[in-house]
Amino acid sequence: MTKRVPLHEMTQTLAAVAAGRQAADLVIRNGIWVNVYTNEQIPETMLAVVGGRIAYCGPDREELIGADTQVLDANNRYLVPGLLDAHVHIESSMMTVRGYANAVLPHGTTTAFIDPHEIANVLGLDGVRLMAEEAKTVPMQIYVQVPSCVPAAPAFETSGAAITARDVAEAMQWDNVIGLGEVMNYPGVAAGDPQLHEEIAVTLRERKAVGGHYASEDLGPAFHAYAASGPMDCHEGTRVEDAIARMRQGMYAILRQGSSEHNVATQVKAITEQGLDPRRALLCTDDRHPETLLRLGSIDDVVRVAIHEGVEPMTAIQMATLNTAERFGVSQDVGSIGPGRYADVLIVRDLHTLAIDTVIAAGVVVASEGKGQTSEAAFVFPDSAKRSLNFDRPLQESDFRISAPDDRDEVLCRVIGIVEHQVLTRALEERVPIKDGVLAPTAASGLAHLAVVERHSGSMRTGRALVKGYEMSCPFGLASTVAHDSHNLVVLGTDPTLMAAAGNRVAQLQGGICLVSDEGVLAEIPLPIAGLMSEDPVEVVAARADALHQALRDMGCTLEDALMPFFFLALPVIPQLRLTDLGLVDVERFEIVSLFVDN
Repeated sequence: MTKRVPLHEMTQTLAAVAAGRQAADLVIRNGIWVNVYTNEQIPETMLAVVGGRIAYCGPDREELIGADTQVLDANNRYLVPGLLDAHVHIESSMMTVRGYANAVLPHGTTTAFIDPHEIANVLGLDGVRLMAEEAKTVPMQIYVQVPSCVPAAPAFETSGAAITARDVAEAMQWDNVIGLGEVMNYPGVAAGDPQLHEEIAVTLRERKAVGGHYASEDLGPAFHAYAASGPMDCHEGTRVEDAIARMRQGMYAILRQGSSEHNVATQVKAITEQGLDPRRALLCTDDRHPETLLRLGSIDDVVRVAIHEGVEPMTAIQMATLNTAERFGVSQDVGSIGPGRYADVLIVRDLHTLAIDTVIAAGVVVASEGKGQTSEAAFVFPDSAKRSLNFDRPLQESDFRISAPDDRDEVLCRVIGIVEHQVLTRALEERVPIKDGVLAPTAASGLAHLAVVERHSGSMRTGRALVKGYEMSCPFGLASTVAHDSHNLVVLGTDPTLMAAAGNRVAQLQGGICLVSDEGVLAEIPLPIAGLMSEDPVEVVAARADALHQALRDMGCTLEDALMPFFFLALPVIPQLRLTDLGLVDVERFEIVSLFVDN
């Protein structure tokens, strides 16, 4: 792996190669230069690389090739800049940084802007530091955004740690920190919350990027207050009017295509139908599971989706390269093929399908024909990161039963409604039968019990609610410590005994996901690093995830990706209803509400 050396240490060497006084380390000949600056495809281009950076782009020059120069022939294929993921949570891949890099590099993602707020909610600033340090050991260029909302909503959930403005100020001095992560508490920003605005101020004083997260369809005064407060991008839009509003206000609309959140098709119409300038549009994955990365890819897949929706290939590539680099102020290093930039280059045989043959990261071939060169383990997580569940007793079925408010035969309840392919939920109302003093929804109703158990301090405080959208053909229990963003233990099911069994198995694993039926454990994914990540290769983690999804399908679940919406059921900053250990949260009213409508 070539070390990524700062440009100010390389200028004389780059000049020597470009002038012909020194041979290049690597030369790529006979390529079609995809120039994202000028929207040109320039044939018969040579790239000369030294020390991991590009020294020369232009017509063929024999004098740049020495006895030790590695020469690659592009054979009239396209030379495309390495792709940039504008916003991603590596923890959602269920892998560490090393595993994630091994998974996405063969797909052409050579740079990622990560917000490690998942591990931060469990381990605090120490967890962020672990991710930042591991990021230095992989061939990718990874920029870190300091989590801004840990916990995401302090009054409505219990996290394992908190990030303060002082923590943000400290982390801003780390060499691979690019700015502040998505500011999710948008009501707090609009209302002038002092701590949030201090975190934003700390970041702006350092002239670094403030990430946005405005997850509301209200584009009135609250949106304008948010846009005026410093966040310069947002990946939470789902409608074309969301993209238009953000771009008109000078923000960057980040079009997201995750495992379950598919928001490109609607928002890209701002460009394809409304004719807006695409330079304020970026692409991101946000949250992608390992099996999605293996099956569809990373940002390369998002580029293909944009092209399929009518975006010209050169524009789609620009959205995933130069636009993102300029948004974060790092275009001198990444986001294009040009002199002085890191030699992050894809050799591509077809732009419309973005068929990638070879991936070069910092001047080193890291993948060919879809196969990567696996990085050896170079980072050791401390034992403290592997013991993050604090339960003082086993879970019992009584932990998951919901007592009725009185002796009626049925009661009108607030119910969390799943919306497929979206993170948001719907606030529903359903009449639920009562039996022996507890709620007893029928199988035909499609309702399931949901519980969130606090797992950080040992309190085991439990919030309880009902969910609609997981229609299963037999009793089940599904438990996970992946539960955005505080990552308490979330348990879903139709049988309290099976729910307790699933939760106890996850506790034994010190984190992970487990599906249980009357037949026992059907599938599980051990995630011992903070209860979020595995050190196993992507193929192993993906196979476990595939097995779990298949088990859910076998039990009658019709959701295309049943896990991702499950993981977000405890996130109290995205409308409409959520459940935390403190209770049922109406996100639009930003208050805890009763499960019972008429109680």
